[in-house]
Amino acid sequence: MAKGLDVGTMNILSAQQEGNETVFVQQRNSFVEIEYSDMAEEMLSRSDVLHIRKDDKVYVVGDDALNFANIFNKETRRPMKHGILSADEKSAIPMMKLIIEQVVGSPEFPNEKCYFSTPADPIDSDLSTLYHQKTIQSFLDEMGYDAEPINEGMSVIYSDLADNDFTGLGISFGAGMTNVCLAYYAVPVMKFSVARGGDWIDEQAATATGTPVDKVTSIKEDDFELDFETDVGGVEGALSIYYENLLDYVIENIAKEVDEEDVEEGLDVPVVVTGGTSMPDGFTKLFERHLEEADIPFSISGVHEVDEAMYSVARGGLVAARSDEEDRGGNDTVDEEEEAEAAAE
Repeated sequence: MAKGLDVGTMNILSAQQEGNETVFVQQRNSFVEIEYSDMAEEMLSRSDVLHIRKDDKVYVVGDDALNFANIFNKETRRPMKHGILSADEKSAIPMMKLIIEQVVGSPEFPNEKCYFSTPADPIDSDLSTLYHQKTIQSFLDEMGYDAEPINEGMSVIYSDLADNDFTGLGISFGAGMTNVCLAYYAVPVMKFSVARGGDWIDEQAATATGTPVDKVTSIKEDDFELDFETDVGGVEGALSIYYENLLDYVIENIAKEVDEEDVEEGLDVPVVVTGGTSMPDGFTKLFERHLEEADIPFSISGVHEVDEAMYSVARGGLVAARSDEEDRGGNDTVDEEEEAEAAAE
């Protein structure tokens, strides 16, 4: 066995193979603080609500946090910000540890492989991802896993470009960051992130319309659609404007990084877009249109929409972990690409 883990700002997901099926476990990466009482803790435990007690407070964690926040008219808090552990949240580490333990579960045997996603250092910020990466790795190692980080963009390529020999551009539009990786036969040629994602869109739309951020997020996650006509006014109009701005910003930085990395101009590659921020209907078509209008020094053979965008990064981590375990088991007759293709299926 092996596992993949997507450590996202908005959601944390694990993937593992059970027979012919890939099974995913998901929790919202958030928590809410409520007053402690014996009765409250008893009811939470009886109802299997994920929570932790600290002094005179109880912290409800994961998917249940949003429900409790609405009931008690509180705002949820997040252990992560801008794609990494939040330096502003004192409870970040115990909350993250609890959610990860719930999502990934115990290893089935000592040193079971677990590949967890980690962002690249953003090129438009002085944020460092090293502390975040090492902290998550220590959580998993303490649980008994043999944990390895995998670049989030590369994980997308492992997940969704097996049929193209793991060659192409993988882009994960997350809540805290957008991660980009260009790979050629499973070898990363270029990888980077920008410190903008779904949270940035929500914050900008909230500021522009005077609407609470949580309300903007709910509208975006509900029935929001992207089309070629941007409605003026209201939250959905503001969301459309900032979505287009994010797409242009990401494409502009792709072109810049390709030039700096001196990527061969003759490449003709597919693009795969995933992540929670890419889920509104019309996102892929809008991104494809913006790519066609951009000046990128290599050819794009098409933009591929993933059926289950939320699961792509975790699935890619699973592909990498299974390939690694097979290598470790001494199977030398199958090369790395073939192993990864078998795991992807």
